[in-house]
Amino acid sequence: APGVIGVVRVFGVPVRFHFTFWLVAVWLIYIGADGKQSTAGTAIYIAALFLSVLLHELGHALTARRFGIGTVEIVMLPLGGLSRLERQPQPSEEFWIALAGPVVNLVLGGALLGWTVAHGGTPLLAHWQNATDDNLVARLAVANLILALFNLLPAFPMDGGRVVRALLAGRRGVERATRLTARIGTGLAAAGALYGLLSANFLFIFIAFFIYVGATQEVMATTTQAMMRGASVNDAMITDFRVLSHGNTIREAAELLLATSQQDFPVLHGEQVVGLLNRSSLLKALAADGPEGYVAGAMDREFVRLEPAMDLGVAVAEMTASGNCALVFKEERLVGMLTSENLSEFLVLRQIGATRQQGEG
Repeated sequence: APGVIGVVRVFGVPVRFHFTFWLVAVWLIYIGADGKQSTAGTAIYIAALFLSVLLHELGHALTARRFGIGTVEIVMLPLGGLSRLERQPQPSEEFWIALAGPVVNLVLGGALLGWTVAHGGTPLLAHWQNATDDNLVARLAVANLILALFNLLPAFPMDGGRVVRALLAGRRGVERATRLTARIGTGLAAAGALYGLLSANFLFIFIAFFIYVGATQEVMATTTQAMMRGASVNDAMITDFRVLSHGNTIREAAELLLATSQQDFPVLHGEQVVGLLNRSSLLKALAADGPEGYVAGAMDREFVRLEPAMDLGVAVAEMTASGNCALVFKEERLVGMLTSENLSEFLVLRQIGATRQQGEG
């Protein structure tokens, strides 16, 4: 995925780290170096914060699993994480899945708070400006409680926005509930940005921008899901495409790339599909091995396989988790390709058709 550096697997779920996550980690190390906290204490604190966010996201993932929904990936971001599910949950499912993350942090924060008080400590926000090894647990308690409360704000992309949408969707439908929740989030973003400007607090401005972008993206995602509803892979796939042989050279593949509008090429060995060569891999191979290198050495052997009757929304989730292209097979025979480009064209045409029907109605 773009901007991702590093990946680990937890309970079988890929956990990817956005580069901005590492920037914040470096910043925390920098500000900790000037304080009274030891180097080991700083490392433990940062690792514990990471673990708190990860447990938050695993709360979402494990709750989703109870509803039969797999998690495609978890992306760690500066203000938390993002769990991408295989499918959009039903409102009743989304309510509990969204609530699970903040509950994890409330439990963690409460337990750490109890430990702090039991040992004679006092959790204070001021501890962040005077970090020491002695107040490490107290700071982690406050951090978890703030993380829980922040995520319960009734705005996308926070969990509170998803809880509000789940509650509204029962009577108003998912699309309308999404738009209403996005308006609430936009209002909160505007208020936060105004406060940030008046108080010269750039953190509030950053959070306001984060909320505004999240609201916009959620509306777009919901609209896209609505456009895909009832459609199958067969409806959106392309059936007119060119293929390469595993014995073709990179030069021949480059010539085909230039001669067509195609960006991805199935690679065949006889009648069997053995790989998929995309534009990026082709160009890397051209630079590394030269034009006389072979397609077989540059192709991706772990490509996504779909079936024509598969639900389009589920198929797109599988495709985007691994790239921008998937191959469609019917009884082991290659019958089509699904790419991000032709998917966009399909959705545009569907949107135009839906608009015309509304106009005629």
